[in-house]
Amino acid sequence: MTSIEAVRIVQDYYKKKSKVVPGIIAGLHTFGARMNFNPHVHMLVTMVGMKKSGEWKVYDYIPFEMFRKQWQTVVLKLIRRSLDEREKREVQPLLQKAYKANGDGFYVYAPKQKGNVKVQIGYIGRYIRRPAIALSRIEEYDGQYVTFRYHDKTDEQEKREKLTVEEFIARLIVHIPDEQFKMIRYYGVYFRRIKALCRKVISVWQKEARKWIVKVKKTISRRKWEQRIKEQTGKDPMQCPHCGNYYEYKGEVCLKEGQLAIKHASDHTAIACLERMIYNFTGIKTEKGHKKEEKTPKQPELSRNPEYSQVYLFSVETN
Repeated sequence: MTSIEAVRIVQDYYKKKSKVVPGIIAGLHTFGARMNFNPHVHMLVTMVGMKKSGEWKVYDYIPFEMFRKQWQTVVLKLIRRSLDEREKREVQPLLQKAYKANGDGFYVYAPKQKGNVKVQIGYIGRYIRRPAIALSRIEEYDGQYVTFRYHDKTDEQEKREKLTVEEFIARLIVHIPDEQFKMIRYYGVYFRRIKALCRKVISVWQKEARKWIVKVKKTISRRKWEQRIKEQTGKDPMQCPHCGNYYEYKGEVCLKEGQLAIKHASDHTAIACLERMIYNFTGIKTEKGHKKEEKTPKQPELSRNPEYSQVYLFSVETN
């Protein structure tokens, strides 16, 4: 009943927010680190929900403060519901004290996860299914006493406890569930009856999403730099603002390891011109690696502005 009520709180939030159905896996634990009685619920909740139309909606926010207050109300009502009238009169002062002492609500822990999501989900899934104590935590048994270690969350220290065999078994059997009682339950899109339908919807959605991504990538790759500038400024960067003629891209110089170097040149004439510009700009001759034409037209000198990091070479097409 406790896990069902915990799931209902989350489902109601999703339903009221956008009328969507999330996926929830809830596991009930009745034990603490020392095998003491400490009932609590672990849940894996999807940050997406599915509408009746099959549309998926993504969420990146959950109001944990609201959940704390709602969880507090649900737990106290569950306790009252399980008591008779005489027990209610005895327990009511304790319930009121618990309500006042926890003004912000009962404990709800949901830290932001970082790193590999698949690894984290695998760890949480194993944690939900774990027993009250693992064999690796039992350090010693001499026929009369059992010694086991546990992590004390109050002071974050590793500690050990020694119990008689009878005490150890008594603590352990309290957490054995009744026959046919399900400790782990699935809800929403993980529910067995609609899981197959959800998988079909997800597969269709993934195919459409992949098609859309491919289409967007193709559209972006087709847009050249001059097209992007024209869309942003409304002006064609390849057209001269004075005469209206169009420029032709011939080559480019850029910084390489702190020195100007030719990045691209369309022909030998452009190479020779760019090398001359680098020399005029820096006073340093480039390495001889390109075959130059014997006769090259006279090119304008490049301004010695130290703020330049790239140089572009253009020629003008005249009508």
